[in-house]
Amino acid sequence: MSLIHGREREHCPACGVVVYRNPAPIGMALVERDRQLVLIRRTAPPLPGYWAPPAGHVELGESVAEATIREAREETGLEIVLDGLLDVYSHGDADVLIVTYRARATGGEPKAGDDAGEVGLFTRGRIPIQPPPDESNGTALDRWFYGVIQEVTAPWREAPTGHP
Repeated sequence: MSLIHGREREHCPACGVVVYRNPAPIGMALVERDRQLVLIRRTAPPLPGYWAPPAGHVELGESVAEATIREAREETGLEIVLDGLLDVYSHGDADVLIVTYRARATGGEPKAGDDAGEVGLFTRGRIPIQPPPDESNGTALDRWFYGVIQEVTAPWREAPTGHP
């Protein structure tokens, strides 16, 4: 490790090539189907067992939007269209960058696939309550990802106006 461009970075001492460690992009879709939010129960880290919007890594040869659509199909069985960028989430200790989109289902039937154990459709005010990951066995990535999920699903956790 040497100080290169103002940061400690790994590099090859023989040729000087710098090893840049950059976050991998993740596409996430907040999919609405019949006025319900589509969530998956995750089977893989981070946060296995938690309900979250469908999401996954961008692969070479596809855009973030294309990866988001593909991942939603693989995890939920639904065909979707993206309705716009919601937000971008990054954290200095995370090795991923999450790009979130608003989306709606246009076809298919909900069916868990890929790294989804279940698919659930939830009306406003009926999103499952999930405790934060335990400090003793949850990772920093788990805690950050939990915060992202909480933020993007916040409008769906509120009961509709005029309803209990």
